[in-house]
Amino acid sequence: MGFLDTLLGRSKPVRPDLDQLFGLPSAAVTLTAAAGYSPTGEGSVCFAAVEGGAFAQAREEVQGLLDADVPGGGVPVEFVRDSYGYTWLHSRHSADDIAGLVNDLHAVNTILQEGGFGPQLLCSLVTFRDAEGKSLALVYLYKRGTFYPFAPRAGEKRDNAVELQVKAMIVNDLKVEDDLSRWFPVWGAPGL
Repeated sequence: MGFLDTLLGRSKPVRPDLDQLFGLPSAAVTLTAAAGYSPTGEGSVCFAAVEGGAFAQAREEVQGLLDADVPGGGVPVEFVRDSYGYTWLHSRHSADDIAGLVNDLHAVNTILQEGGFGPQLLCSLVTFRDAEGKSLALVYLYKRGTFYPFAPRAGEKRDNAVELQVKAMIVNDLKVEDDLSRWFPVWGAPGL
């Protein structure tokens, strides 16, 4: 970054570090022990779908890779379109297999990034629930390379106090997004 960029307030975009996703199992242990939130075994990757043969091929590669991992021929992933027009790849594992879930999410992000579709990737998330059934997601912002907690409540409301408490709990496990204005709600995300 040059002097003129600094003077004009321009900055280089943060490069995504997909290996940050591998910190999620450690954060899951922290959340379970410190806050009573247990992994659900569900996670998602959100992206803006594009038309064309190259994207269709990448999508088939993702589906084929993840379906091959399923014992007994079940379907671990599904593609869901939300009301905002984004596509979510929703993956399911047993609740105690967060490492397998993270591997799936990492593979999806990697395949799309290497296929030239990195700009379409928005976020990935892993969901948790407490004993009362309240949901929580740890959301990875692809373009920022950071995580933030999202605690949805009924009526499209958020539990900001829980989100801030969780932030304090996981700061040693994950690179947490400091800019709270980037803690976007992910209403309707699969698994929440």
